[in-house]
Amino acid sequence: MLLPVPNPEVIYKAVEGGAVLLSTTDEVYYGLNEVGGQIWEHLPPVLRTFDELIASLAARYPGVPVETIRADARALLDALLSSRLVRSAVGEQAAQEIDARADRQASRAVSR
Repeated sequence: MLLPVPNPEVIYKAVEGGAVLLSTTDEVYYGLNEVGGQIWEHLPPVLRTFDELIASLAARYPGVPVETIRADARALLDALLSSRLVRSAVGEQAAQEIDARADRQASRAVSR
């Protein structure tokens, strides 16, 4: 499963013990604990898949059962998606493909 991508309208700031997210659209602050900050920092382009994220977190927190890491990471990603702080990678990839196609068409029109 592909990881969601950060919403470009969200500002991220690491702070002691975690991180703060500011949604510039909603003008709302969100707080993340240390693990939440680690998850945010490993979103694309750093890592691409959920399994890569879980492996990274499991290596960082070897005393925590992988099942717990998986469940907690999934819950956070779901919350970030529902708050529109991240976007679905599938939707983002489709948008990038549409932009690339439009750029190619514009280039062709200019060269004619």
